[in-house]
Parts: sequence; C-alpha cells; structure tokens
Amino acid sequence: MATDPRMRASDADRDRAASALREHHAVGRLTAEEFNERLDAVYAAKTMGDLEEQLSDLPAADSYQLPVPSGKAPPPIRPSNRHPKRGLPGSALWWAAWATWLSVSLICFAVWVLAGAHGYPWPALVAGPWGAVLGTRWLAGAAQHHDHGSGPGRRALHD
Repeated sequence: MATDPRMRASDADRDRAASALREHHAVGRLTAEEFNERLDAVYAAKTMGDLEEQLSDLPAADSYQLPVPSGKAPPPIRPSNRHPKRGLPGSALWWAAWATWLSVSLICFAVWVLAGAHGYPWPALVAGPWGAVLGTRWLAGAAQHHDHGSGPGRRALHD
C-alpha cells in the first residue's frame, strides 16, 4: 500500500529512513558527504514525500543478502559449549570481572569515607552481594573445569 506523499512524517518514520540511510552508507552505496546531506534532510523532513525523496534512488531491500539456492539449506547456527579455556577461574574474563568488582567497591568505600564515614557502611551493600555472586560463579567454574563437562544447569560466566 503506497503512502500519500503529502502525509506528515512522524519521528518513527524519520528514524526508519535514517536507519535505512545508515545501512546504505555502511555497504558503500552512499559517500560520507551524501550520507550526511541526506541524513540532515531526513531529520528536517515534514512529509512522507520528503522522506521518500531521500531514499528514491536506493534499493528497498538489501541486495547483499542473497537468498539461499533452492535445495540447499543454510547450515544451522548453534552456539558451541566447547570452549575449554573460556570462563576458567584464571582466565582474562575472570580477571576483568574481579578487577571491576574491586574498582567499584573501592570507589564506593572512598565515597563513604569522604562523606564522613558516618552511619551504616553502605559500601558493603554493593561489594558484599556482588562479591558473593561473583565468587560463587567463580568457584562453580572451577568445579566445572575439574568435572570436564558442562552438566545441566551449569553456566560459565560467558553465557
């Protein structure tokens, strides 16, 4: 169903047109200058006709996503659970998780101290539960590594 070009464009219409322009720019159909000019025109558009004018010389569908030839099904995409070094207690992922926990905990503690350290030590409400969850998952990852398998209900940090 064709849209009346005199119909007023909504913010959602402008966003859809801008998204289409970004896609066309990303695949190389528009130069940076053309993209910027058209994007400005899209956000200044008042009618659907103004929006259509910016997209009129571009294909409606992405031509780079070709259909699968008949008789050949695409291979299924399945996440692999076989990453022996991922999520282990000594991996870089765990170092990053612990470093983040320590950084945030120290910042909270510093704020509490600078505020006078009066009353309940609220940084414990941040560091305690977060550290407990992180530690539990870390220990579960170590146990999973020693079991050499991923039983039901067990998940590594990367899941």
